Amino acid sequence: MSHFSTIKTKIRETEPLIKALDQLGYNPNQDEKFVKGYQGKFTAVDISVDLPESTKVGFKWDTNSNSYELVTDLDLWKYNLPVERFISKVTQMYAYHTIIAKTEQDGYQIVEQKNERDGSIELVLTKWEA
Repeated sequence: MSHFSTIKTKIRETEPLIKALDQLGYNPNQDEKFVKGYQGKFTAVDISVDLPESTKVGFKWDTNSNSYELVTDLDLWKYNLPVERFISKVTQMYAYHTIIAKTEQDGYQIVEQKNERDGSIELVLTKWEA
């Protein structure tokens, strides 16, 4: 019996996900395509991440929703950050990198960035027209 849980996300693009995980210090691995769980069982993923406290997670592409799902064995979750908070932090950084990439494509530049006490990020962008 598998103890792996999958948690749906709104994450749809690989590059901003990798950048988000990197920026948060989680060192994503696209070569190790599995996550180890209860009783040494493995499940396939597209991106694996070793969190502190020997917690293993992965992100697996779901063709039905066209987005990544977080895959982990919640019974083995030992990381001091609850899984919901982990997903929230990753999703916020994913959104940040998605916004940065899209606005740069459209010719905008960051003028100011403020990391607020509540954890939000405020960006001021500008675009110079000739």
